[in-house]
Amino acid sequence: MAKGKSLNSLMAHLRNKHNIDISGSKNKLDLMNMGYFHGFKGYRFIGQPNNRIPLTKFDELAAIYKFDTQLKTLLYPHIMFIETAIKNYTLNTLIKDCNSDFEYIFTHKLIDHKSENIGNSKYREKMKKRLDLKNKILSSIAYNYADGKDVIKHYLHSNKPVPLWAVFEVINMGEFGFFLQCLELKYRIEISDVLNVHTTSHNQNGRILEDVIFLLKELRNAVAHNGVVFDCRFKKTNPPSRLTSYIESETSITNIRFINIIDYFILMVIILKKLGTPKREIQKLLRDLENHSENLRTQIPIPIHTSIMGSDFRKKLTKTKSYI
Repeated sequence: MAKGKSLNSLMAHLRNKHNIDISGSKNKLDLMNMGYFHGFKGYRFIGQPNNRIPLTKFDELAAIYKFDTQLKTLLYPHIMFIETAIKNYTLNTLIKDCNSDFEYIFTHKLIDHKSENIGNSKYREKMKKRLDLKNKILSSIAYNYADGKDVIKHYLHSNKPVPLWAVFEVINMGEFGFFLQCLELKYRIEISDVLNVHTTSHNQNGRILEDVIFLLKELRNAVAHNGVVFDCRFKKTNPPSRLTSYIESETSITNIRFINIIDYFILMVIILKKLGTPKREIQKLLRDLENHSENLRTQIPIPIHTSIMGSDFRKKLTKTKSYI
């Protein structure tokens, strides 16, 4: 049975096997804090494991690790704010002047499948998504009831239907994205209009918001579970062209591909602005990003910094500041 290595042995392994300059109490403490597997193995490449970063000093890897932590600290509160705010805009649109319980909304407003001919492939696909969504929401209600969530217990113990706002309290960001996806067209457009993101040229069928939610969901999960974010390896799918076209039209920033973290900041800036976030708060977000990036640039070789941030980072940052 293979034996584990002590911290000193791991440092020797990094020197002898990986040609990494690592020594002294500071490097030892950094390695202990970040961990060999989470730290060194997680941060020695960009995007894909075969795209190794040509590191020669452990201090360089520690700087990237610290930068990644700083990114997560910046991103998390804004992602959570965006999720909560868009849920509230959706809630306000759907329950005004009508029954607010989930079953009513499911029956009368989560009916995107009706835009297709009954029985064709698109109808069946949309119907399946709708039914899958209901199963996920009911599972979330059951889980939170078993977990003692007061808001769910109250309605179930009172033999009352669970209202939509309570459902939004317990579903995750991905499930909310599917909720938006299943909404009838007129409601998708109404919510988009309220947020001023609906355009006939880019927001076909009012689907920009669900695109935003699905894209930020992957980032949110990585941030919340302490995954690596600096190189966007959390991205599972490419965003639809309607979203990238909308972002480029809205900001006049080109080459939006979400392969560098700056593109996620650009998207968040757009949504934060639409939600009425004070300009000084958005400016601080970008200023902090710029400062963290500049600090990283002084601690690692410039070509590595360019590979991480993208060759057009400064150009995009400047244009984003102008957009604000």
